[in-house]
Amino acid sequence: MPQKGVKVIAQNRKARHDYFIEETYEAGIELRGTEVKSIRLGQCNLKDCFAQIRGGEIAVHGMHISPYEKGNVFNTDPLRPKKLLMHKAEIRKLGQQVSQKGLALIPLSVYLKNGLMKIELGLCRGKKLYDKRDDMARRDAERDIDRSMKEHAGRRRGDD
Repeated sequence: MPQKGVKVIAQNRKARHDYFIEETYEAGIELRGTEVKSIRLGQCNLKDCFAQIRGGEIAVHGMHISPYEKGNVFNTDPLRPKKLLMHKAEIRKLGQQVSQKGLALIPLSVYLKNGLMKIELGLCRGKKLYDKRDDMARRDAERDIDRSMKEHAGRRRGDD
């Protein structure tokens, strides 16, 4: 996803571990003034948050934005639901997929794109414990292969 004009502020690494990500979507976030300043400082946590569709609107629940230090009375509740900005047709399509296929909408990252705050939503299916173990074993095997390739390449250079 790193493109020109994009600055990633927060990522939900746990989501990539706990879910299979079927599709990703980009949405705007409706924020209040001090929340924007706080997010720009990196004071955002996506751990254990999810998106929910109700009444044709989509909102993120559990996204923690720390209060802005210099915000005094203008600070808002750190855990308040934040409305997401998407096209109605897209929200309808997501609502159907979530209700029929047993999928969940999980925020994957928050980033600045050309000065605007965006959130990347993943249409996700939960992983079972054995899926997580398979992923960990595959990553460990890849790491071991890379390590041995590096060692082998280092030995060859030393023989010259």
